[in-house]
Amino acid sequence: MPDPFQDNDEAGHPQTFAQTGDEVEAIASAQFVYIGRQPILDRDGAVHAYELLFRGGAHNYAQVADDAQATAQVVVRTIGGIGVPSVLGTHRGYVNIGRDLLFDDIVHLMEPGRFVLEILETVMFDARLIARIDDLRRAGFRVALDDVCELSPNLLAALPHADIVKIDFLQTDRAQLARLTQALRGHGKTLIAEKVETREDFALARELGFDLFQGYFFARPQVLSTRRTRSSRTSLLRLLALLARDAGIVELEAELKRNPNVVMQLLRLVNSSAFGLGRNIASLREAIIATGTRQIARWAQLLLYAGGGDLPWRSDPLVQLAGTRARFMELAARWIRPNDEAFADAAFLTGVFSLVHVLVDSTPDATLDPLDLSPLIRDAIVERSGPMGALLSIAEAAGAAHDAAAIASAQSLEEFAALTPVVLAELNLSAAAWFGAHLAE
Repeated sequence: MPDPFQDNDEAGHPQTFAQTGDEVEAIASAQFVYIGRQPILDRDGAVHAYELLFRGGAHNYAQVADDAQATAQVVVRTIGGIGVPSVLGTHRGYVNIGRDLLFDDIVHLMEPGRFVLEILETVMFDARLIARIDDLRRAGFRVALDDVCELSPNLLAALPHADIVKIDFLQTDRAQLARLTQALRGHGKTLIAEKVETREDFALARELGFDLFQGYFFARPQVLSTRRTRSSRTSLLRLLALLARDAGIVELEAELKRNPNVVMQLLRLVNSSAFGLGRNIASLREAIIATGTRQIARWAQLLLYAGGGDLPWRSDPLVQLAGTRARFMELAARWIRPNDEAFADAAFLTGVFSLVHVLVDSTPDATLDPLDLSPLIRDAIVERSGPMGALLSIAEAAGAAHDAAAIASAQSLEEFAALTPVVLAELNLSAAAWFGAHLAE
């Protein structure tokens, strides 16, 4: 439901925006990234937490075509764009999350002590999902069930694996509200009354014993923004080459210093993510050590294919191809060599580097040879040699809907027999889902 933004500027950053005309908003949307937040209050009216909401522009309503994509953008903008301290202060942030993202790496960019995983009402609970949620809770995450309005079988299956239940005051039958609240309280859950829009609703929620409250009666979402940053593709390419050949910290530090935008995002990531350091890091070297090369590689790959083109990232076919191919190769590498993490990392970077010559309008050998890549990656792309070269050929076939299984079965190494048509189809779907979840600036 569209909700006109009530001007509520704060001093300093992040900035807040009132609604603007279409032309002005289009210009602003190209220069800024946005996020919405709505307070969740305690019984005394104090801010307890914020729900974080996708916003595509300064207008204060969501236009969401893909739930996973919207969530990924909320997470990346909060952590790497605006920054957790600016968005949340000292409070927790509730993030809507669907089934695919619960199994995705993006969850681990969030610090368990700062983010609550708010599971969408459309998610069906089965044994695999329950096991994953239990793992995330053991890691320190709290789990909230969103938009509850009845005691459905799916809700009853989910309750033992959740900490918080949000009851929708707009959708819940008022005749059943007291019974629903009493039943959920009997399970020992924290109860949030959401979509509270009137004083009467608030009074009723307090009377029924709700712990927390959220809705337009208290506050409409606030739109926060920061300037969109662009990173040099040349610098990112050099950085990825260093990561691919396992360069030392001194080399990584020197390269990162040439790219201030990446450094800024890296520092925000390490200072607000799940590293449990108990202190802020200002040193670039400390940030590299704390973050780890895998996380840096993920951010650099996303930034590499995001900047410089005329198309928005989500519409750029080269971005889609690079992201899905890299993820497919990583998944396939883990499938055939489940205990060789270095091989999986190299496979991901091979997928990334397999298309960089297109970015610079050159040939693979002319682009890659000056980068001093490891022979494993360079030869896989240029010569199509070795098991990595075979994986790249399989990934290309899978991406073009060709017979990837035939290429896998033709390999002399026995391990490739594990890449059956069924497995390859599943890996292809998983890679596409991963890319969709990581469409963020």
